[in-house]
Amino acid sequence: MSDLHAKLAKQKQLDWLFVNATRLFAFIVLLLLGGILISLLLGALPSMKAFGINFYTSKDWDTGMDVYGALAPIYGTLVTSIIAILVAVPVSFGIAMFLTELCPNFLKRPLGIAIELLAGIPSIIYGMWGFFVFAPWFSEHIQPWLIDHLGDVPFVGRLFQGAPMGIGLFTASLILAVMIIPFIASVMRDVFSITPKMLKESAYGLGSTTWEVMRYVVLPYTKAGVVGGIILGLGRALGETMAVTFVIGNAYNVSPSLFQSGVSITSALANEFAESEGLHQSSLLHLGFLLFIITFIVLVISKLMLSRMDKNAGTK
Repeated sequence: MSDLHAKLAKQKQLDWLFVNATRLFAFIVLLLLGGILISLLLGALPSMKAFGINFYTSKDWDTGMDVYGALAPIYGTLVTSIIAILVAVPVSFGIAMFLTELCPNFLKRPLGIAIELLAGIPSIIYGMWGFFVFAPWFSEHIQPWLIDHLGDVPFVGRLFQGAPMGIGLFTASLILAVMIIPFIASVMRDVFSITPKMLKESAYGLGSTTWEVMRYVVLPYTKAGVVGGIILGLGRALGETMAVTFVIGNAYNVSPSLFQSGVSITSALANEFAESEGLHQSSLLHLGFLLFIITFIVLVISKLMLSRMDKNAGTK
C-alpha cells in the first residue's frame, strides 16, 4: 500500500508540474503579445498626438514636410488582401476537393508534396518572379485585354482603367493569391480527409453527387478547419512584405483603378523604416500598430462567424 500511495503522490506531483508548465507557456505567449502591442503603442504615441484622427483619413505622406497619413497604406493592404482571398479560396477549395475525392491514388502523394513545396518557397522569390516574369507578361497580354473589354463597363470599368504597367494593386493581389493558395489548400485537404468515410458513403448511397457530398456533408463537418485555413491565408496576405514590395508600385495613391500603383502597410515599413527617425519613424510604428489591430479584428470576426455557424447548426 505504501508503494501505491507513493506512486499516486508522484503522479499528482507530475500532473501538477505539467498543468502549471503549460499554464506558464500560455501566459508567456500572452506576455509576448502584450509586450509587442505596448511597444508599438508607445512608439506610435508621437504620431497619434501630432495627427490625431486625421492620420487615418489623410492620404498625404510627405517625409520632407513631416506630414503623414495612413489612408493609402490601409487601402492598399485591405484591397490586395481581399482580392487575394477572393481568388485563392475557390482555387484552394478545388485543389483540396480534387485531392480528396477525385484524384487517382498514384497522384495524391506527388501533388500533395508539390503543394507543400510551394508553401515553403521564400516570399522574396515570389516577389522576384512577380516583378521580372509575371508583371511584364501580365502587362503585355492580360491588362490590355481587361482594359479593352471591361474598361467601359459601368461601375466595374473603373477598376480596370489606366496604363498597362504590369505592377500595381491587382498584380500584388494575384501574387498574394499564388502565395496563400498552398496554405489554404493544404489545410482544406487535411480537414477534408478526416471526414468519416461512412458519412460520405451514406450520401453517395442516397444518390448524391460529388458536389452535393462536399456541400452538404464534408463542408458542414469541417467548417471550423476550413475557416481556420482561410484565416491563416488572410493573415499571411495581410502580413506579407517582400513579395508585395516588389510588385505593388510603392506609391501613396488611393485610386479605384486596380492597375494603379499603390502601397501597403508592410511595403511602407520595408521601404522606409531603416532610414526613418523622429515623427517619420513614429508614423511607421503607428502603421504597424494599425496592422496589428486589423489582424486582431479579422481573428475576432472569424471567431464570431464560427460561433454563429455552430449555433445555427445546433438549431437545425
